[in-house]
Amino acid sequence: MWTYEHSVETDATPEAVWRLWADVDHWAAWNADIVSVRIDGPFEAGTGILMTPCGQDPVHLRIAEATAGELFVDEARIDGLVLRTTHRLERGERLRTRVTYRMEITGDTVDLTGPQLGPAVTADWPATMAALVALARG
Repeated sequence: MWTYEHSVETDATPEAVWRLWADVDHWAAWNADIVSVRIDGPFEAGTGILMTPCGQDPVHLRIAEATAGELFVDEARIDGLVLRTTHRLERGERLRTRVTYRMEITGDTVDLTGPQLGPAVTADWPATMAALVALARG
């Protein structure tokens, strides 16, 4: 398994961050790497998302888990690998809200492809999360 985790703390409320996450059609407002994104139903487990990152083919995601105000998990399946990203809201240590993204990549070829694919997918997380919490702060 390949894993990566990044967290930020903000004085934005968990509700404000959650509203931005749940508004999938407008993710590009805080994620500069997204060219287009579309959700195929309500923001809940089982719903599909089609996201096109800059310069890449569209990625099909499925919401595997969603607990309003706490977390959502999306999964993508790419070439025999499962990319599972957990987006979590918790009480911060210094500020009001701690926002954490965690990616886990599993699959038969993860030892070969995980070390290349994982950093490529997660490289923009610090900037993306900074933009997310800045927008959530208003």
